[in-house]
Amino acid sequence: MPCSPQEIGSLFLFEKLSPEQLGRLCSEGRVEKFEPGPVYTEGEPATCFYVMLEGTVVLYRRVGHDDVEVSRTSQRGVYAGSMQAYLGDRVQQMYNNSMRVTEPTRFFVLPADTFANIMREWFPMAVHLLEGLFFGAKSTQRAIGQRERLLALGSLSAGLTHELNNPAAAAVRATATLRERVGKMRHKLRVISAGSFSPETLANLIDIQERTAERVAKAPALSPLEASDREDVLSDWLDDHDIPEGWRIAPTFVQAGLDSDWLDQVAAAVDEELLPSAIGWLNYTVETELLMDEIADSTTRISHLVDAAKQYSQLDRAPYQVADVHELLDSTLLMLSGKIGPRIKVVKEYDRTVPRIPAYPAELNQVWTNLIDNAVQAINGTGDEGTLTVRTALDHDRLLVEFRDTGPGVPKEIRGRIFDPFFTTKPVGEGTGLGLDISWRIVVNKHHGTLQVESEPGDTRFQVLLPLTAAESDTAPEETA
Repeated sequence: MPCSPQEIGSLFLFEKLSPEQLGRLCSEGRVEKFEPGPVYTEGEPATCFYVMLEGTVVLYRRVGHDDVEVSRTSQRGVYAGSMQAYLGDRVQQMYNNSMRVTEPTRFFVLPADTFANIMREWFPMAVHLLEGLFFGAKSTQRAIGQRERLLALGSLSAGLTHELNNPAAAAVRATATLRERVGKMRHKLRVISAGSFSPETLANLIDIQERTAERVAKAPALSPLEASDREDVLSDWLDDHDIPEGWRIAPTFVQAGLDSDWLDQVAAAVDEELLPSAIGWLNYTVETELLMDEIADSTTRISHLVDAAKQYSQLDRAPYQVADVHELLDSTLLMLSGKIGPRIKVVKEYDRTVPRIPAYPAELNQVWTNLIDNAVQAINGTGDEGTLTVRTALDHDRLLVEFRDTGPGVPKEIRGRIFDPFFTTKPVGEGTGLGLDISWRIVVNKHHGTLQVESEPGDTRFQVLLPLTAAESDTAPEETA
């Protein structure tokens, strides 16, 4: 269609241009009319800059499997398309949204190369400023994002160190006590062997010792009241048989699952004058078994923590793989357990029937970390105890992961901005404003999913919806920040 310098000069974008400049725009650009339907599609190479002359345009962003409308207008002069063409090859020029028209619509269309040349020639200072703003913002965002990851890693490391210290210290204490008990056991064995035990009596004692060790491994879990009642019975038995320090031995025997019937078998196997030595020897046996169980439990706990750290970091795994989302959630909750603390109750509402999904597990763990950290800070900000509920479920053809907290909620007036980069409600120095932005990029851009929030006081829910199958583009890693 014919291009009129007067018409395009009436648009706010070009109203300050000279007649010569308007003439050049018309000679190098074109006016094109589009019938209702698509003009360009998100992700395609950005080849043109569009300025609407008349009609109605609608802009969309792809979120998961859905096109979400982000803008609809009939205002003359609105523009879209290759708006960053002046950056050239330094940035991949792709349409970052989709544009449709809902009625016959005329555009002034300028090829991206022409738009870039005109910008550099007519507005060199503006181009330098825009380039500086663009790359400066990218650099700042990347640096702060890396800083936030380091801060999160430091926090997680501190929590992991605390979690590892408890079982490690327990294992050290148990080992030192075990060495002492084994020494006393050797001494007691020497006393017994120097006494008047017959070979048959020694054989019976050794048999009882073996069966006692087996009994320790199968000791039942008792309530405090049950344990107290059994200690009283065993204390009375030991006192009745003149066993020294029966009050000290009884709790150990109860913990090992021994009862008065078992001690009757011991008494029947040895003479009365040798019973105290036999009971003492069995006491060392029981203590030794219990200490070894404590060491085994502690080292197993350490092993589980290390496995959780590996699962969280995904250091030994491919960046893109089919993953169990529950394993990722559990490892993140374990890594953050020190930060969550005892005042916050964690409730897991997992649907174990949901399938494994194709994903970037390490980056999903970063999303879980950010969302859990926000929930913990929200609850702690109330000064009261609270509950964090982590729920999984199938939502049609997507997997839902929901983080629900009992904090004060997200005010309605800022709810639409919380995913914006650098937006934060925290005091200066306490937040970068990139946690939710990075999470949004990972979920939406990298996993083709959805991240949304529903909030009211006492009930805030961040919901992550992830596709169950891989998109065609998920063949190589992409940048998220």
